[in-house]
Amino acid sequence: MMKSIVKFFLRNVPRRHLHRISHFVFFIISPFYAGNRFEDPITGRTYRKLLPYGRTNPRENALAPHSMSLERHRMTWLYLKERTNFFSANLKVLHVAPEHCFLTRFKKLDNLDYISADLNSPWADIHMDVHDIPFEDETFDVVIANHLLEHVENDKKVLSEFFRVLKPGGWGILLVPMIVDMEKTYEDPTITSPEEREKHFKQNDHYRIYGRDYPERLRSVGFEAIEEDFVSTYPEELRERYCLPKEDLMYQVTRPAVAVHT
Repeated sequence: MMKSIVKFFLRNVPRRHLHRISHFVFFIISPFYAGNRFEDPITGRTYRKLLPYGRTNPRENALAPHSMSLERHRMTWLYLKERTNFFSANLKVLHVAPEHCFLTRFKKLDNLDYISADLNSPWADIHMDVHDIPFEDETFDVVIANHLLEHVENDKKVLSEFFRVLKPGGWGILLVPMIVDMEKTYEDPTITSPEEREKHFKQNDHYRIYGRDYPERLRSVGFEAIEEDFVSTYPEELRERYCLPKEDLMYQVTRPAVAVHT
């Protein structure tokens, strides 16, 4: 029953409206999911089960009711804590397509000068087109943009913009949905109708499906790119308790520091 409800809303309600109402709805139903089998590492709350999530084939135990975190969000949170200085250093951060599970928590961090941005989201501080980011060169220490690049017409232009606004030595987290067994990214600019996009790219607002050549795209605009199977560093019992993604890889990019000439 819940799978069918989730699927209906994701497929039929515009994203901007979902953003406005979803956290209230999930907060109301969250007591019915209380328990101790699963844990959201972002909030520390525990559940007997999580909500299903997905547009075509909803995944079991995917969405944590209180934070609205999905598998990839919980992975990202743990990665930021364990592999970066995100929670300790003084950083100027651009967060594009901000997720509700991160937004209020990142805003409260005293070490961050934090700006959220999106084309339409009511949660964002500013509205912008990522093909033409309205900030000067070398403005930010960190850029975060997860599950965004599959939605943009020209992903290499967007990556170039991220590279431009990052300071030398700055870094970013740029996750994308991927078919790990597919060598090359699949895209076709002649596919333009929502119906055909859903058929070919699994969602009607996607422009491509990424393959294992994704790091090459990151490097093509000048980034250094790290690909890591971060989830596999956790013991199986923790992976299951946190409901982490089974196949997702972590992608961190860095803009190389300017060489010092003597």
